[in-house]
Amino acid sequence: MRILYYNWVDYLDDEGRGGGVSIYQRNLLQAIDRREGVEATFLSSGLSYDLFSRRPRWTRVRHGARTDRARRYEIVNSGVTSPAHHSFGDPAQIDHPATVEALADFIAATGPYDVLHFNNLEGLPATALEVAGRFPGMKVVLTLHNYYPVCPQVNLWHQERETCRDFDAGRACIDCLEQRPNGQLIRQADAVAFRLKTAGIRPGTMVFDGLFWPGIRIAARLARGGARLARLVRPRSGGAPGAAARSAEAARFARRRETFVRLINRHCHRVLCVSDAVGAVAAGYGLRTDLLQTSYIGTAHADKFAATEPRPALLNDDGTLTLAFLGYMRRDKGFFFLLDALEALPDATAARLRLIVAARGADRATLARFDRLRGRLAELTHVDGYSHEGLDALLAEAGLGVVPVLWHDNLPQVAIEMHARHIPILTSDMGGAQELGRCPGLVFRAGDAGDFAARIEDVLAGRVTPGDYWRGAMAPVAMEAHLDALLDSYAAPSPAVSGDSRAATNGLSRQGTETAGS
Repeated sequence: MRILYYNWVDYLDDEGRGGGVSIYQRNLLQAIDRREGVEATFLSSGLSYDLFSRRPRWTRVRHGARTDRARRYEIVNSGVTSPAHHSFGDPAQIDHPATVEALADFIAATGPYDVLHFNNLEGLPATALEVAGRFPGMKVVLTLHNYYPVCPQVNLWHQERETCRDFDAGRACIDCLEQRPNGQLIRQADAVAFRLKTAGIRPGTMVFDGLFWPGIRIAARLARGGARLARLVRPRSGGAPGAAARSAEAARFARRRETFVRLINRHCHRVLCVSDAVGAVAAGYGLRTDLLQTSYIGTAHADKFAATEPRPALLNDDGTLTLAFLGYMRRDKGFFFLLDALEALPDATAARLRLIVAARGADRATLARFDRLRGRLAELTHVDGYSHEGLDALLAEAGLGVVPVLWHDNLPQVAIEMHARHIPILTSDMGGAQELGRCPGLVFRAGDAGDFAARIEDVLAGRVTPGDYWRGAMAPVAMEAHLDALLDSYAAPSPAVSGDSRAATNGLSRQGTETAGS
């Protein structure tokens, strides 16, 4: 079987972009290399540009890591810049014929492929899905690691402050971002970076980090200043020209969502959802539920599950509880909600908590909040990020991981990392993290500080135990088992396209959900 995998960024990207999806793609390809009869190729798009040409073309990746050079390709000069924020509102996200032709030419030249598996659609127009019709023997699979098909901001997070529950026929999208990116500036920056990297001047070198990026940061600040000035001088939305322009833009956003959903429903063999929660969201936006299949991704951390044991108690010997937060200091990740909720706890409760924060990017205001919390908590430890090699030591004393997300977080990698080490997860009721433990006693309403405090009080009072969590918990999925499930999905017959297949979301098929036991 020959499989073409796509993501917007190279899984060996020098700048480490792509987050957990890049890690997953790298681990999956390594598993495929150990499997006889399966061959994989990888394609990315939307990051590399020529200085003096706009014509989309494909090429072998000739920069960055030399590993896997034989199977890593990219589309240069895509009409859709990536990641998604860089092309927010660009009509090319709906259609860009020259980019679609470059994709089709690549498949024709390097194929045939049995499966084209999109791990994302960023960096390509929606009409890229139509290439399936040109290669009748090729199945198209899409994994929903985010919500890009229905949200140009990717994560259904409106104006960086709240979950988007109604895009108001596209009108809510217009002002979703504080400022629109400068597409021309981004392409020029990507073109310079591409030229430097192909010349061997890579991130981490003095020329690249010391000369290139400072200049781009200055240009980006100037672009942001220009965007703010434009907002000040443009007509108010109530004026006739402004109202007409907004109406037309809202229609484009509505057409964008409709086009993605329609083309996915028509051309995809399967839509893999990394949690049940993702499947429920996708079905709610009109994706056919006979296509949707829950597929918990494989993880290299599954080995930790076999090598560790649940702690006998959630509390430390002195009656305190150690909470661990890993990841990003971002509002959508619930980091600032967590600080708010801890600050609102009664003194007696706060005094029984120890907090570990392993996240980069703390500004002066956040560090000041840490200092104030240290006076109320039993202990607060802040680490500026973490490595997987140091995770065991970092989490050695953790009684609970905390995943307080405020958006439909598909299935946070940090939750898997802690769960795989037999650390129970205290999580909000949004996204897929709650599916790891399936323990209602450790789930609180997203953004509700009072409900968060109630769950903490339950743990401190002994009303929730490790047995409550692990009794219904799922075992992390090993990469080899995940690959088996993927190959089964690829081989399964395709659902019929005709008819109304939008069935109830609880009819989703599932993969990789064996329980961990008590």
